Amino acid sequence: MACVKFKDKENDDVYLTFKSDEMDEPDGRHVLVIPIWEDRYLFTQHKKRGIEFPGGKVEKGETPIEAMHRELYEETGATVKVHQYIAQYYVDRTQGKGFYKDVFVVAIDHVEKKSDYLETLGPVSYKDISEIPKAQKSYLLDDPAILACVDYAKKITLGE
Repeated sequence: MACVKFKDKENDDVYLTFKSDEMDEPDGRHVLVIPIWEDRYLFTQHKKRGIEFPGGKVEKGETPIEAMHRELYEETGATVKVHQYIAQYYVDRTQGKGFYKDVFVVAIDHVEKKSDYLETLGPVSYKDISEIPKAQKSYLLDDPAILACVDYAKKITLGE
């Protein structure tokens, strides 16, 4: 599938490829999760950056799919009903090492209230990114690659 190029806020090149073939396997070292729960997006409130989608690094010995499940649960208390791997993007860092990030859209099965959400303050939900107050919104929700993934996710019907 075609690759789309963007610039991120650090002026690094970002190359985004959407995945339409079920044979595509996630192999990035980072994951981004676009969770949908009760027809709303489920976000996490990062302690420093603000409201954003859950995600993070794939740990040693972990697959990207395992990381997606873990990060989603750690940051929101949510468990996955069904997921679809929709995209991968590469951030070509001018300062430092570049990285690949796998993007998943997820239908949520259940959200558990937890006493600790690690580096976040837990889950918040909104019908649309535009509803998030600007002062509370992470800069990542203005990232062109992430917004393109959200637009793509809107067109997907997850097999529940």
